[in-house]
Amino acid sequence: MRKARPRKRIILPDPKYNDVMVTKFVNNIMLKGKKGVAYEIFYDAIDIVSERTKEDGLEVWKKGLANVTPNVEVRSRRIGGATFQIPTEIRPERKQSMGMKNLIGFARKRSEKSMAARLASEIIAASKEEGAAFKRKEDIHRMAEANKAFSHFRM
Repeated sequence: MRKARPRKRIILPDPKYNDVMVTKFVNNIMLKGKKGVAYEIFYDAIDIVSERTKEDGLEVWKKGLANVTPNVEVRSRRIGGATFQIPTEIRPERKQSMGMKNLIGFARKRSEKSMAARLASEIIAASKEEGAAFKRKEDIHRMAEANKAFSHFRM
């Protein structure tokens, strides 16, 4: 490589829960640089979750996020004219990022009134191991399992 690797940016913990993972999640929710709005959506969603489940909302969110985080993925690799789907393990940072993006992406596709309500519903579904984000993780794992025979081509 010609250039040095870029430095990892230090992400500050959020003001309410003092958790770096919450800040990363809020950064993924954020659109057009409106971080205040993103924090409001997240905190409202956590309040809705704790109201519906009668548990600590942040713990339910962490459990849901862990349930939708994939461990393996398939990557395309061209070998001798044929393209193979090769299952590979995912780096921890990418794992976390994929889990967050799936949770937020499928929450946006829901049909509730506000984004906070959609996110809360998706978090509750994920913590119960159901919902679209959890199904996505299962599909990724199923594809990796189906292509296990090609794992010896690993990069």
